[in-house]
Amino acid sequence: MKKVYFDNAATTQIREEVVERMAQVMRDVYGNPSSTHTFGRSAKTLIEQARKTVAKILNVAASEIIFTSGGTEADNLILNSAVRDLGVKRIITSKIEHHAVLHTIDKLHDVFGTEIIYVNLDDCGRVNLNHLEEVLKSSNEKTLVSLMHVNNEVGNLLDIAKVGELCSVHKALFHSDTVQSIGHYELDLSQVKVDFTAVSAHKFHGPKGVGFAYIRKNSGLQPLIFGGEQERGFRAGTEAVHNIVGLEEALKLAYQNLDEEREYITSLKRHFTDLLKKEIPGVKFNGDCGDFVNSTYTLINVCLPMSQEKALMLLFQLDLHGIACSKGSACQSGSDKGSHVLNAFLPAEDLKKPSLRFSFSRYNTKEDIEYVVNVLKEFMEK
Repeated sequence: MKKVYFDNAATTQIREEVVERMAQVMRDVYGNPSSTHTFGRSAKTLIEQARKTVAKILNVAASEIIFTSGGTEADNLILNSAVRDLGVKRIITSKIEHHAVLHTIDKLHDVFGTEIIYVNLDDCGRVNLNHLEEVLKSSNEKTLVSLMHVNNEVGNLLDIAKVGELCSVHKALFHSDTVQSIGHYELDLSQVKVDFTAVSAHKFHGPKGVGFAYIRKNSGLQPLIFGGEQERGFRAGTEAVHNIVGLEEALKLAYQNLDEEREYITSLKRHFTDLLKKEIPGVKFNGDCGDFVNSTYTLINVCLPMSQEKALMLLFQLDLHGIACSKGSACQSGSDKGSHVLNAFLPAEDLKKPSLRFSFSRYNTKEDIEYVVNVLKEFMEK
């Protein structure tokens, strides 16, 4: 049976070069990075070199990069500390953020009484920047804006530079979950007026269980995890040296190959959208993902014209044919509540139809796409 992996927004295949580099570190550099002897210093050197590499790619200071277990921890660190330690009284966000943000701010509302304001979305799920500006103007309370750069389900691209400018003018802090964009887009954080970002290595062909937070210097943020003084006091716990080095290697390779791989993956997305339109009349693309300007090149979210009864068997049939894709985000697996992202802006008639997210990588081919579209077409015609 042919196997096709189109769930790269959930996680990506690790590059072979990354696997080899991590294996070498696990074999040869096993000292505790906090130890002062040679074994420990060797491990610490690798961590600090990785920090410098990441900082150089994003054009920030090395001291502004804090390694974490991934994007969720980074989001939690930033949001919790902003309210607990920086005096943030209200958070402006959207209803299509990742649950790492939405569930965290719900808890902050319950515990601290933080005011939560949801910015308006249009019928494609785009953030209404005029409404954002109105809300920023409406209060002098200390405010944090939390809006993701690339939506993980429908692929909409936020004008992160514009949002940063608005936040700067109105003296609000700006946090952006960049889990789906770092490694896929060039982002000069010295130019974009963002205070905090969250990143996860397994979204750009690195290992799971490691990521980082970008925290602008002199922010005043405080730790979420207490214990030792690792990560400049921001995150206690012995660092996973092999994972951090794997993140470094994956990020370097992502940007070294960015132009070539972006062109290739864009061609895959274009081929997929063209074939779907040709072979499946009535197909729709949720959000901006049928667009090649306002949407990421790495994914599409497709609304298929079929009955609810038939839709119940759709993912099962795809899996039987070796096809991996997603009904919603991977963090929604096993949930029957549907996608909170699609529920936020799709009309009721489209919510009754099945929507699937297909996300691409350098390891996919046009033959994969033709196989998937053919399986979909045959299933719908039965």
